[in-house]
Amino acid sequence: MLGKRFNRVTLGSVAGVMLMAAAACGGGGGGTTASEEPTGAASETKGALKVGLAFDIGGRGDKSFNDSAYTGLEKAKTELGADIKELSPSADGSNRGDLLRQLADAGYNPIIGVGFAYGEDIKKAAEEYPDIQFAVVDSASNAPNVTGLLFAEEQGSYLAGVAAANKAESDHVGFVGGVENDLIKKFEAGFVAGVKSVKADAKIDITYLTPDGDFSGFKAPDKGKVAAEKMYQSGADVIYHASGDSGLGVFQAAVAAKKKAIGVDSDQRQTVKETDLQSVIMTSMLKRVDVGVFEFIKAFQGGAKGGTNTTYDLKVDGVGLSTTGGEIDDLKDKLDAAKKDIVDGKITVPAKPE
Repeated sequence: MLGKRFNRVTLGSVAGVMLMAAAACGGGGGGTTASEEPTGAASETKGALKVGLAFDIGGRGDKSFNDSAYTGLEKAKTELGADIKELSPSADGSNRGDLLRQLADAGYNPIIGVGFAYGEDIKKAAEEYPDIQFAVVDSASNAPNVTGLLFAEEQGSYLAGVAAANKAESDHVGFVGGVENDLIKKFEAGFVAGVKSVKADAKIDITYLTPDGDFSGFKAPDKGKVAAEKMYQSGADVIYHASGDSGLGVFQAAVAAKKKAIGVDSDQRQTVKETDLQSVIMTSMLKRVDVGVFEFIKAFQGGAKGGTNTTYDLKVDGVGLSTTGGEIDDLKDKLDAAKKDIVDGKITVPAKPE
């Protein structure tokens, strides 16, 4: 079970975040990949607030996780007058630390690392640049000038499981994870719990594309397609993916099999441009990285310091489901009831596979 108490946050001006619109991108579904050398783009708007953001593998254009972070960065530019700069890592992500130092040396403050893989690099950079505030997505604070931006992925995934179970006529669903690590296992655990809350005897296929430590599983659409094809061929009606750019392959397999899929991080029915792929995405589990990034920048502008963690969960609509296409509109009452039970503490969603 969860085994931890969430630190809640009030979203203020974005209290209505769950308008179920596109988070403009985060954990899967095609797009450009990171180049071998760092790339960056600075805004032309100059001001006292200079915000730097370092993407994870896949970079900007992944139609999911990284793009969702960029949406929050762009909002800071538009609403807070921030001068922004974003950098993408090399294909293997080995230069994450260099990106943080590059931003720090250029005078950007605060600086955000997108993804848990930045954890140790953020810690080192925070020690080297004690006067700069850092934030890291999906990793806890590990220094006085570091803010951890965390999400209750298992809670949103529980709702995805409820939706999948209700839509799967064969009582057979699947889950494709990009990398078999503790973070992605949160998606699996919540999804499985949600499915079983509806159909206790449902068959659930689970596949990870790469082992822990091999992040290529987040940018391998070919592997995602093969894994999903096997599940559909064995009878799965709906597959939920938490596999970054590899989700594109899952959607391609769904088109070929004439089955359904569930996207992740952003409203992928809107962020994936191919019409045939859009048609198979019945919903997406929204992970509002854009909200976390923007709220951190806004708090920094207001004088907030690091050394703390903020968790975005169902109570503050930091996670949830998209409704684009109307394919889960008939499940609204069931999904609302499940959400209420989680928020009220009647259901404790496991964060680890049981």
